[in-house]
Amino acid sequence: MTTQNTIPVFYTITDNYTPYVGVSIQSLINHSDPKKDYTITVMVQDISDEHKKQLEDLATDNVHINIFHIDDKLLEPITNIKENYLRGQFFTLSIFYRLFIPELFPEYDKAVYLDADTIVNTDIVDLYNIEIGDNMFASAPDLSIRFMPPLQKYIAECQAIFPTDKYINNGVILFDTKKFRDKKFIDRFIHLLTTYQVFALDPDQSYMNEICEDQIYHLDKEWDAMPNENMAEFENPKIVHYNLFYKPWHYEDVQYAKYFWDVAKNTPFYAELKKQLDSYTDEDRKQDRADLDKMVEMFGEVKKADNNWANIKAKGEQVKL
Repeated sequence: MTTQNTIPVFYTITDNYTPYVGVSIQSLINHSDPKKDYTITVMVQDISDEHKKQLEDLATDNVHINIFHIDDKLLEPITNIKENYLRGQFFTLSIFYRLFIPELFPEYDKAVYLDADTIVNTDIVDLYNIEIGDNMFASAPDLSIRFMPPLQKYIAECQAIFPTDKYINNGVILFDTKKFRDKKFIDRFIHLLTTYQVFALDPDQSYMNEICEDQIYHLDKEWDAMPNENMAEFENPKIVHYNLFYKPWHYEDVQYAKYFWDVAKNTPFYAELKKQLDSYTDEDRKQDRADLDKMVEMFGEVKKADNNWANIKAKGEQVKL
């Protein structure tokens, strides 16, 4: 088997996300074409032997699953400071792993990346085969911020991206990995990271939006359908992404929940996931809402920071490739 006749798909997780990525992988397998070859790589720093085996056991004759332990040295520049906290809540290196995929896997000129909290409802080759022209990658616009005026303001005033509707969510990515290498994306990323430790609500996503601005192909919204209190469900979502706090293993009434449970019930993770749902309390849900409010309130803090994207660009720093 050569890399030219397999469809490479990547996930990045921490060990506690194993049940969710397991369900996502199963959904991808359910829609795979038995005549095609797929290689799934799960990037992780640490994973238990039990979880590793559970994921590897999902493999089929034509869907191969590899657990890739990412090198700590590679991640040394990324420090545990407030600027690198995901949406101001917590620090996890795993959100940055996806940025290294083109460099770590030079055998691929194209690759798909999926967040662990996704469900695939179509053959992933349909995404892989999308032509993105001269763009560096393809993702869908971030609908989670479309109806939140403070976050629209944040994109305009703290990131200086106009119009704000072109800001993408990088939970679903079709990479032109060759262009990332040729244009030395990782060098620009490391330079900006180590020089400024840029302060943003979504650190990894902001780097991709900023560095690749105007070289991003916008996927149809059905490729990254997110639960949203302000929108009706899409009729035929190709990929569902349970973004932010809208997790079906925490809330029974989340949009698109049926897609998750239809797959989960036929995985080894079902009992654990149902237990999580049953044990998630009203107090936990109240905290979720408080955390969402806190994320919105952080807009003021980021706006005042000298190291936000708008200020860095105003100083004349070359951000875009």
